[in-house]
Order: sequence, then C-alpha cells, then structure tokens
Amino acid sequence: MRGDGGDIYWRRRMSLLVAVLVVVAVVAWACSSGSGPERSSSAQTSPSASVSATPSVDPLLAGLRTLAMGTASPTPSTPTPKATPTQRPRRPGEPCPEQDLVLSLQGGKEQIYPGDSRPSFMVTLVNTGTVMCTADVGPRAMEIRITSGADRIWSTADCVSGEGTEVRQLQRGVPYVRSLEWDRRRSSSDCRATPSVALPGTYVATVRMGRMRSTKGVFHLR
Repeated sequence: MRGDGGDIYWRRRMSLLVAVLVVVAVVAWACSSGSGPERSSSAQTSPSASVSATPSVDPLLAGLRTLAMGTASPTPSTPTPKATPTQRPRRPGEPCPEQDLVLSLQGGKEQIYPGDSRPSFMVTLVNTGTVMCTADVGPRAMEIRITSGADRIWSTADCVSGEGTEVRQLQRGVPYVRSLEWDRRRSSSDCRATPSVALPGTYVATVRMGRMRSTKGVFHLR
C-alpha cells in the first residue's frame, strides 16, 4: 500500500510540473506574437524605416523566379540559313525548257492581200540555253493559228496525217526556221468537209507552243 501511495505522489508531482511548463510556453508565445504587430506598426509610421528596410528573399524562391522569367521570354535564336540546292547541269540533247526558247512570227503585219494572193509567214524558234536541246516543232506542238475576232479560221493542227511530231535539235543561238503560205481556205477538225474560202476582212496570225505565244501578225484579205 505504501508503495502504491508513493507512485501516486510522484505522478501528481509530474503532472503539476508538465502543467507549469505548458503555461510558461503559452505565455512566451503570446509575448513573441504580440511584439510582431507592434514592430509592424512602428515600421508603418516611420517612412524612413520602410524605405530603407530591405525584405529578405528566400534564395530558393529567387532562383525559381529567375527560371520562370527566362522561360517566359527566351532569347530569340538566329535562324540557320537553309542551303540552296544546287541545280543539276543540263545535258546536251535533253528537252528544251520553255524559259530557254524564244518563239517569234514574221510577216503578215498590216499587209493587204488582194485577189488571189496568199499570205505568207515565217516562224523562228531559238534556243538561248547553254547546251544543245531538242524540241518538237511538229504542226500540233508548234501550232500556227489564224483567227478573225472570236472565229477560228485555220490551224496547222487540223487534219494532220500521221503522228504529227517533228523533233529537232536546237543549237544555242541557231534559229529553227519554218515558212508557210496560207491558201485562204478555212480548216476544221472534220477533215471530210470541203473547206470554204475565207471572206475578205481582217485576220490575225499567231504561233502557239506549250505556254508560249508569239506576237500577233495582223493582215487583211481583199
């Protein structure tokens, strides 16, 4: 029984000691928290103190802020210039590019053909490239056409016998020349029809080759 009474005694003493320590801790915490606003108010009433005070910055936050600023506005990089592909040199005998050809028509300009006289024309095709090339100068590929207003009167592409192709080699600067004489008769895709004679009036002759067009040759039939 005495032993039990001694234990109870010491337990009460320990409980009292813990309670005292808790009270001291609460009082200390209250004093420290009370001094915070007081210091804050004194800083607000003193302009010089607020200006000169330098807030402490967490190094970790400062590093994160710097990293975020760098991500938001990256330094523009200089674009790498693209390499220009080198053009393969043309080999002699390859088809002529249209940009290397000059197509022209001579004759018929403002000329008057009375009676049974026949208009005559001369077509030239010149290679301005660096090497010899080939071109189809057949009646379909290099078409000579005569019109009167919107009316298609005559064309070398009408009623062509055979394949109608004629591939020629064009040396640089050496013109290919073709001359023709129009018999003043109309032509059509229906080769079985008997062609009629063109009436007196104003006519226009042009040469067509792919996307190329020659200058117009205007002439008159009387």
